[in-house]
Amino acid sequence: MRHLTLHCPAKVNLYLKVIGRRSDGYHDLITLMQPVTLTDELAISHAAAGIGLECDHPDLPVDERNLAVRAAMAFQAAVSRRFGVRIRLKKNIPLAAGLGGGSSDAAGVLKGLNAISGKPLTASQLHQLARRLGADVPFFLLDGPAWGRGIGDVLTPVVLPTYCYVLVNPGYQISTAWAYSRLQPPFVAPAEARWDCWPEQPPAAWLHNDLEAVAMASYPDLLALKQALWQEGAEGVLMSGSGPTVFGIFADQAAASEAAERLRTATGFWTAAALGLSPTSSSLFLKDLG
Repeated sequence: MRHLTLHCPAKVNLYLKVIGRRSDGYHDLITLMQPVTLTDELAISHAAAGIGLECDHPDLPVDERNLAVRAAMAFQAAVSRRFGVRIRLKKNIPLAAGLGGGSSDAAGVLKGLNAISGKPLTASQLHQLARRLGADVPFFLLDGPAWGRGIGDVLTPVVLPTYCYVLVNPGYQISTAWAYSRLQPPFVAPAEARWDCWPEQPPAAWLHNDLEAVAMASYPDLLALKQALWQEGAEGVLMSGSGPTVFGIFADQAAASEAAERLRTATGFWTAAALGLSPTSSSLFLKDLG
């Protein structure tokens, strides 16, 4: 195999609780992450020489500032072999939106290079490589939802219902570093929970994101977007990650699609309807995409 096309999913944070600040600048947290059917499209192949990235988004760098390029460099270093790599990236996930698009693309590069190179790295080795690239990258090596602890890279897969999501992005970017820097102690850990299960209460009872209040203090328009999702009949509403994307959980796919269309018309903002992915649905969904 010399080339491969992958679909790199976005994620939403259904729960994010910061429980401490580390000496290295990162924060310890507990988060529940869910990949969804909104994806970037990544084609990867061997090339004559060098690492080349082509991207359809004009604001995304195509050099070492791009995490996908750094992932290719890290893979080459891990296998102690330099070879030509060509990456073509079609961006569908908004940039700096709290949806993990860059991390997902980097994980896609790791998985893709490992596949077209004869799988020289084990799943454990890929995970360790991903951890060095970024806190969210290991999650995207999985095919379904997971609890994340540590900086989000200590993962416990979990089975969740196939929720339907409506995502709304107001068109600006929020820096993850900025959002975390605005958090102030004390940081309080929640009561012990089971990491192999999902909360049994309705989503509105347990959806939580510590970064939401930080973002809304500077971007109060996000509250109006949350209220609009509630008015559309969402069963729960939250900001994902460091924002600014907010999402609502809906009972079924038809209701989510109709709500997304109405919100797109009413606000003019980027809006999408998506389904949560599980290990089973991921393989079927990505196969269907081709």
